[in-house]
Amino acid sequence: MHMEAISVDVRRRTGADESASETVLDLEADLVRARMIATLMDAQFEIGKLKFGLDAIIGLVPAVGDTISAIIGLYPLHIARKHKLGRVVQSRMAANLLADWLVGLVPVAGDVADVAFKSHLRNLRILEAAAAKRRKNA
Repeated sequence: MHMEAISVDVRRRTGADESASETVLDLEADLVRARMIATLMDAQFEIGKLKFGLDAIIGLVPAVGDTISAIIGLYPLHIARKHKLGRVVQSRMAANLLADWLVGLVPVAGDVADVAFKSHLRNLRILEAAAAKRRKNA
């Protein structure tokens, strides 16, 4: 029995290996997930005309709740970094997240601020604007 050697090229893909269309599709898929998370965290529920999400509910758990919400809020920041959307974009998003976390630590007032500030939706708008700029320049 004669066995023939098969050459296999096993390398980690780099950003340079991806085609532009794969990158755009990947960004679009990430944006869909970011929209779902932002909506869930800041606007999933409505009482009267007041929209709120899990951020406000999770934030009711002292200190830990706001930390969990901030950790969830890191996902859009990850997307911005992954797709190299710029340090200014990442800094603005991090500032929103930090402000929401710090204010959320204040009992009662922080919970009201969570409903009003909506850092996840703010960061989504920043992310989508940066993605739109990327598409325009591509």
